[in-house]
Amino acid sequence: MTRDLASALPRGQGLALIGARGTGKSTVGRLLARRVHRRFLDLDPEIEARAGRSIRAIFTDWGEPAFRDWEERTLAAVTEANPGAILATGGGAVLRPVNRQRIRAFGFVVWLTADPDELARRLEADPRGLSDRPALTTAGTLREIAQVLHQRSPLYRELAGAVVETGGKSPDAVVQAILACWTSPRERTLASPEPPLA
Repeated sequence: MTRDLASALPRGQGLALIGARGTGKSTVGRLLARRVHRRFLDLDPEIEARAGRSIRAIFTDWGEPAFRDWEERTLAAVTEANPGAILATGGGAVLRPVNRQRIRAFGFVVWLTADPDELARRLEADPRGLSDRPALTTAGTLREIAQVLHQRSPLYRELAGAVVETGGKSPDAVVQAILACWTSPRERTLASPEPPLA
């Protein structure tokens, strides 16, 4: 199925992966970068390296606004220094308009999706999934995911040149779907229908 999500062609030569935590941005991005022989950038570890502490510690010690400041500065630095890379963003990187502008200018943007139940399963199965990441709401895991998706889906949709559903697919299959979209950017080919708002 094909559907236009963005009217303008991407300006940069990179590829950015956006989407909620647990959609596989880091795993898929690393595989994709190897496949196309490009540098891989994972925004959250870049933030941790620059801040000298974990994402959870930044949230706990300094608060979310401070984390978003680190995120904004780090995104600007890594995209400017690595214009042709494969970039895995954090789930909330789309919250600030300046970040959305940078991501859009960086290159082709792919929104990785999965339903909330699948995301909850993945996060609970990953030893780092819940322990290393701060809670974003006071709700439990599944309710938090639904709330965050409801808030962020319009922002993901605004940026996406393509949407790839990751549920039930291996990382290699997701990479193949991304490559099919990316190699035909003028057609804005989508690997799955646009997901509904949570």
